[in-house]
Amino acid sequence: MRDWTHHYARLNGIDAHWVEQGSGPLVLLLHGFPHTWFSWRHQITALAGAGYRVVAPDLRGMGQTSAPEAVEEYGADRITADLCALLDHLGAESAVCSGLDFGMFAAYDLAFEHPERVRALIGLQNPFQNTSDRPPLEAERRRGRKRFNHVAYFVDEPEAAIADMDAHPREMLAKIFHALSGAADFTLMWRNPPGTSYRAALPEPPALPWSWMTEWELECYVNDYARSGFGGGIRWYLALDRNWELRRGRGKTGVPFYFLGSEADVDLAHWHGRDPVEKLPEYHADVRGVRIVPAAGHVISMESPDVVNAAFLEFLRDLDQGRAA
Repeated sequence: MRDWTHHYARLNGIDAHWVEQGSGPLVLLLHGFPHTWFSWRHQITALAGAGYRVVAPDLRGMGQTSAPEAVEEYGADRITADLCALLDHLGAESAVCSGLDFGMFAAYDLAFEHPERVRALIGLQNPFQNTSDRPPLEAERRRGRKRFNHVAYFVDEPEAAIADMDAHPREMLAKIFHALSGAADFTLMWRNPPGTSYRAALPEPPALPWSWMTEWELECYVNDYARSGFGGGIRWYLALDRNWELRRGRGKTGVPFYFLGSEADVDLAHWHGRDPVEKLPEYHADVRGVRIVPAAGHVISMESPDVVNAAFLEFLRDLDQGRAA
């Protein structure tokens, strides 16, 4: 950790923060919600030690990066511009990009809009951008009329959601991280009726420390979200339909593509249709390597860092050697 360097700069009209370590080919790691750069703590040091320059930014709205209030500020075009500005600031023509949830979708956006800036993609749990025929919030609201749905809750009651989460950052973060892990069943929340708050729907987590999270590590997230609030992350959800419009009509990514998923991931199981791994060639023209592992749940980068680090290094070495896996 003493080799991590924190950076701050004004990029694309916002105050941006990122952490960097190492030198060599650039790897850009993009987090989801409610995460920060810190969710890549195990990968930063491992990849840097293997000869890579690793950069993990706080995406807009989260961590120590600015959180604009207007929903349109969370459009895919704005996020892509953020990443291009970051690469320019770093003096980098391109990077290998990976991410989780919103971060992975941002990496896909960059690969579609500026393929010259992306050496390769490493998909993590989220295999592709699933642009259905209907706006995504329509489907989430339909689910939310039958049972609790966290996306429907965010978009139907954003101010209530923000207020409740902002008032209980430690409770929310502990509950969400546990619910997404392999030790819990995220789908149990669906047993709750519509109108339930996210905080009430989430199961109670066991006391810390867990096998993959200490009190100190949770406190790093609590400190950032107690300061920034959860509004920025929720606005990424509010922008889903707008981004669906921006992404319509896309074909396949053309850059080298690798994928790592876990058998116990709720996202891979429920949000990408049937047999999503089998469909990878329908969304990516140059699939180089695929690994599906039994270890961990959705937050695999923290739960099973050795598995993730080994897979990422395998993919990176394959890319650098210029051969197919």
